[in-house]
Amino acid sequence: MSSSQPLDLRLPTPGCYADPERAGIDANAVFDGMTEHLFFTLGKLAPTASLHDLYMAVSYAVRDRLMTRYLASQEAIRARPHKTVAYLSAEFLIGPQLNNNLLNLGIQKEAEEALQRFGIESLNNILDVEEEPGLGNGGLGRLAACYMESLASLQIPAIGYGIRYEFGIFNQLIRDGWQVEVTDKWLKGGWPWELPQPDEACFVGFGGKTENYTDDQGNYRSRWIPTEHAIGIPHDVPVLGYRVNTCNRLRLWRADATESFDFYAFNIGDYYGAVEEKVGSETLSKVLYPNDGTDEGRRLRLKQQHFFVSCSLQDMLRSLEKRGIPLEDFAQHWTVQLNDTHPAIAVAELMRLLIDEKHFAWDKAWEVTNRSVAYTNHTLLPEALEKWDLSLFNSLLPRHLELIFEINRRFLQQLRLRYPGNDSILRKLSIIDEEGGKAVRMAHLATIGAHHVNGVAALHSDLVKRQLMPEFAKLWPEKFTNVTNGVSPRRWVGLANPELSNLLDEKVGPNWITNMELLSNLESLIKDKGFLKDFETRKLSMKRKLAGYIHRQTGVLVDPYSLFDVQVKRIHEYKRQHLNAIQIITQYLRIKNGKSQGIAPRTVIFGGKAAPGYFMAKLIIRFINGIAEVINSDPDMDGKLRVIFLPDYNVKLGEQVYPATDLSEQISTAGKEASGTGNMKFAMNGALTIGTLDGANIEIRERVGAENFFLFGNNESEIMSLQKEGYKPKEFIDDLPELSEALRLVELGHFSNGDSDLFRPLLNNLIGNDPFFVMADFADYLKAQDNVSSAWENRHHWNQMSLLNTAKSGFFSSDRSIKEYAKSIWSIDALPVEITCDVR
Repeated sequence: MSSSQPLDLRLPTPGCYADPERAGIDANAVFDGMTEHLFFTLGKLAPTASLHDLYMAVSYAVRDRLMTRYLASQEAIRARPHKTVAYLSAEFLIGPQLNNNLLNLGIQKEAEEALQRFGIESLNNILDVEEEPGLGNGGLGRLAACYMESLASLQIPAIGYGIRYEFGIFNQLIRDGWQVEVTDKWLKGGWPWELPQPDEACFVGFGGKTENYTDDQGNYRSRWIPTEHAIGIPHDVPVLGYRVNTCNRLRLWRADATESFDFYAFNIGDYYGAVEEKVGSETLSKVLYPNDGTDEGRRLRLKQQHFFVSCSLQDMLRSLEKRGIPLEDFAQHWTVQLNDTHPAIAVAELMRLLIDEKHFAWDKAWEVTNRSVAYTNHTLLPEALEKWDLSLFNSLLPRHLELIFEINRRFLQQLRLRYPGNDSILRKLSIIDEEGGKAVRMAHLATIGAHHVNGVAALHSDLVKRQLMPEFAKLWPEKFTNVTNGVSPRRWVGLANPELSNLLDEKVGPNWITNMELLSNLESLIKDKGFLKDFETRKLSMKRKLAGYIHRQTGVLVDPYSLFDVQVKRIHEYKRQHLNAIQIITQYLRIKNGKSQGIAPRTVIFGGKAAPGYFMAKLIIRFINGIAEVINSDPDMDGKLRVIFLPDYNVKLGEQVYPATDLSEQISTAGKEASGTGNMKFAMNGALTIGTLDGANIEIRERVGAENFFLFGNNESEIMSLQKEGYKPKEFIDDLPELSEALRLVELGHFSNGDSDLFRPLLNNLIGNDPFFVMADFADYLKAQDNVSSAWENRHHWNQMSLLNTAKSGFFSSDRSIKEYAKSIWSIDALPVEITCDVR
């Protein structure tokens, strides 16, 4: 199927792959490309062009230079059939694209020189203009983006499939301490990185009924007759690898109506009815994660998932048919990776397409499906292990439900042979949940239909097998494996931290960015005082940059020489931002009570969004801002403590935060965080971690050394024991006077302008049942924070620990993760693309 030999493409057509008018990468060529696009694409003259105009012009000029590689990579697959990764994900948090593409092309300096001819002093002036694509929310979407970039850099053919959300999730404002959600209009100024492909649209059905019939060969068959349709229009985003010719693509589906305007309805005065179908269909790609607290919200979520999965699978089948490849060979050409349970409907949809549309026999269709699909589980939390009410599912996808019933019937028959008379295990493993209201368990569907199921950190994968799916793991031990998450060093060091990146180039050579294991050579510099001082100075430079941003955004002055203590991630109770917040109150009380000796001067920085319908998470944001308001206005805290909540945390802001961080807060309840990726970004940039034995924290600690990691808290088995013994948080509160005093201050309304009721739900939650064991871990957390303060006093030793975190972070590159997927799950290798065009 594959070869390590590069593909030699000789296409003698002017304007093809190596057109010198569009492919040149020196400053003159970039300048000429900008000038051309300003005039011909944007209709602007340079003297009157705005910063946004110049951003669009340079982006179009850079995109021109991607096209050579983009088209050659597609031609490589057509010329030499090779397995391709289809990465299905509801999110792709790809971040700003311009600087990423400049880095991967190796033309950042050339672009800056071209911009200077337009009177722009720095490339950063243009980068600040770029809107961040609203295509994801948190770690799941950012992981997908890192994996797409690594796939291209490793020259592995891949297509990422998702939804082109018009409004993303939301922009976050903070008003009176509360999160306020406003529409994310990220497309309002145009987005130069996408290539619409309307001629490759797909039709998707919903609702209706099924009917049985006998085909011309006398075979008994079913057909689905939907009552509602939508059209999926693909928009392709080039994904370039680092300094290679491979340029994969992210294919995002936009929903459109089959009939945009009903003239009859309009003519009889029904003006809304005239566009009702258009509005209804286009809603599918409007917003990421509609609120599922309502029936309509849940209905829309399921429709979104089926919409993009169906379009994507149709696209894969069509690509084989276009190339004359038998559909029976689907698994030899496509490996379909499900990024969590959102695309799990793919198992039923691929079966439907093969059986109903392509007339496969059941056994052959199941063989193709099972050999093609793999499933990544990202969480043990119930809300992410989706279940769909049977009546809702049947009303939207009646044919799929029939197929799921049949998949389940055959599976349960196997179980009966394996476990005769054991109805209990049948109920546990059935795709249909019979408890209470009947529901379809999507994680079960994915597990039964996939050839591999992987977790995303060693502990998480172990818990999937021991706690989440022990019966499945016993039934199919060969299916279950682990691939620890990773992050892209190009984005999170090369782009985000130019100070550190340049230092690494000097000391270990430029190849570290594609071979992170080379960073281990930094260990030889652990006693080099001059190098360590340089390492610290470069960190300080990034801290000054972040301090400036904080002042511009919040009006609060922070000291870049203080310890930057950071917790940036989605706001959720299990991530325990409230544990950090209550610890801040104890430090505040110590300073107020004259016990500040030994406390390191700190700037504590929070960032992250709460789901709009998640009251407790939004209350935690209000709690943090209430604490910040009191502390930042108290003269006694000057030079000792500052608290910052950064609004609207995203990739762009993360690129400023990770390089400036001294202490990374990874404090989730043990056994709740699947992996985490923020912890890896912090470690790469030299931050020390304070954390629990949860997710990838365990593997970070193993690699950087226990002495370079501030460990605290109950481990997963101890948490389980506390649960079994009847956990009583009040006992832990009573045993620690500092904790009691902090909670009492909250209760009295000290951080809520005297309103003693505002934070009562949070207090009642912590004192009553404390589902995430905040009180149980608090004393140990406080001790660990005291150890942090002690370590900060010896700055030379701190710098040594910081250096070791960077030196030992090579394992956490997404390149390593993708290599593991390629070898153990996908059975795929690289397809290098060599462009050798004879232009006449």
